[in-house]
Amino acid sequence: MKNLAVARRYAKALLLIGKENGQADAYREELNGFAAMVTDNLTLKQTLENPLYDAADRKRVLQKLIEKLELSIVMKSFLSLIFDKGRIGFLGNVNDFYQKLADELKGIARASIVSASDLTPATIDQIRKALSKMTGKEIKLEVDQDPSLIGGIVSRIGDLVLDGSIKTQLLNMRESLKRGESV
Repeated sequence: MKNLAVARRYAKALLLIGKENGQADAYREELNGFAAMVTDNLTLKQTLENPLYDAADRKRVLQKLIEKLELSIVMKSFLSLIFDKGRIGFLGNVNDFYQKLADELKGIARASIVSASDLTPATIDQIRKALSKMTGKEIKLEVDQDPSLIGGIVSRIGDLVLDGSIKTQLLNMRESLKRGESV
């Protein structure tokens, strides 16, 4: 839990800098690209994070990588700072928080829907519009399928879960019958 709080603080700090100089979107792309590269390359990830390797050598690897990628001065400083503070292992979490914060800044909310069967593009667009109207934000929607739902959909926007699945309705009905309530 503490690790997530630390990652959130670093993400907020970078976002504040981005808001001040109007580069929040540029930092989003740089951070996301760098974090993805480190996550996707296990050798690189271990090289940067493993304390058994000499810190000076790990820092040189980071600096060479930053030079090759031609990152902005702020991003260079940011990545060097989290390395120096021993937080480079939190890079993935920092990136996740930054992406969410940058979305909030732009009035975008991320949502997911899970349906029992395939949804048509028109249906997905209707759901996106309804969620957008409900939240007052532009919605980026991730769509998945889970046949165990039997029917209906489950939507998630942040902590809000809208469960309209037949599976949940049947479970609720069963609980009501167990308690002796009329259905």
